[in-house]
Amino acid sequence: MNIENEKIKILVIDDADVIRNSLKKFLSEYDLEVLTCNDGLEGLQSAVEIKPQLIFLDLLMPNLDGIRLLRVLKVLEDLKHIPVIIISGHTDKSNVLAAMEAGAEKIVSKPLTKEVLIKAINDVLGNNFLASTKKLAQLSSYEKDQMNRELKKYFTTTLVQKKENIIQSLANKNKELLKLVIHELKGSSGTVGYTNISELCRDVEGVVLSPQSTWKEIDTKCQTLLGSLTEIETSLAK
Repeated sequence: MNIENEKIKILVIDDADVIRNSLKKFLSEYDLEVLTCNDGLEGLQSAVEIKPQLIFLDLLMPNLDGIRLLRVLKVLEDLKHIPVIIISGHTDKSNVLAAMEAGAEKIVSKPLTKEVLIKAINDVLGNNFLASTKKLAQLSSYEKDQMNRELKKYFTTTLVQKKENIIQSLANKNKELLKLVIHELKGSSGTVGYTNISELCRDVEGVVLSPQSTWKEIDTKCQTLLGSLTEIETSLAK
């Protein structure tokens, strides 16, 4: 069977729920079977079980980060041939070199767009892999705005839980939980275009990771972030 007519399996491994759902939504429009995992260990298990034709992989994840997972994938006989596209908000030179040395075929940065995703797939799997990419040029500005609004709406529905997790982390002085929540929020907010939230998350991460920081300093940064998240909820509720 010609590969262009097969039901292609794509595995998305990312700890950000918004990114997993947005990738699944985008790629499913092209008759691709999209499976998702939220951490490296689960992603490795899924790759072994389903043997996808392509993997989208985040760099920073709990349990097993993207670079280490990529190294494991490239030494397993049944998986080493699978092309991997790295998706990350941290595409500085060191990360790019580490990912390429570990065997990544391509690296794309957040925030992601449909055009970037389809181009990345075509670059890796062949320029004619997705015949339906021609319809991208036919998308009107209204349709693109609609997609962006849908992503932002989904992002907003997760804000209540994220805020509760931040508040709980502060109350229990739980740095590990706070780091996980902030990392996921940083990635998902960047994906939907809230770069100010991503920057605030980076500020919080910097304070949390600093051994000299006090919980008062961490709390101050988090309160600024919580205030901005509340503003987003209020603006989108109008």
